Amino acid sequence: MNINPFDILKNAQKIQEQMGSFQEKLGTIQVTGSAGGGMVEIDLNGKMEVLDIRIAPEAVDPQDIGMLEGLITSAFANAMEKIKEAINREMGAMAGGLGIPGFSGFGTGLA
Repeated sequence: MNINPFDILKNAQKIQEQMGSFQEKLGTIQVTGSAGGGMVEIDLNGKMEVLDIRIAPEAVDPQDIGMLEGLITSAFANAMEKIKEAINREMGAMAGGLGIPGFSGFGTGLA
């Protein structure tokens, strides 16, 4: 088997470019998750960022809805930061400091 290191480098650069384009596209993807028959809805983008949270008045005391939505948004953002840090630690350990293109700061493209 004859492996050309220049082909490997060329393919790695192409994959890195495609990953950059894909990460840009993630911001344009949007979904809505719901629970309780639509009483609670959360909108996310492809970077797993919370765009909006809606809680139906009948699910909670109407005076508390705004505060509850803010608390849920903050808790989700905090959890996302923690998971990205954990992913970065794991990816760094797997890469073993090899300096593989696209592996440094793996999780940062998600937010």
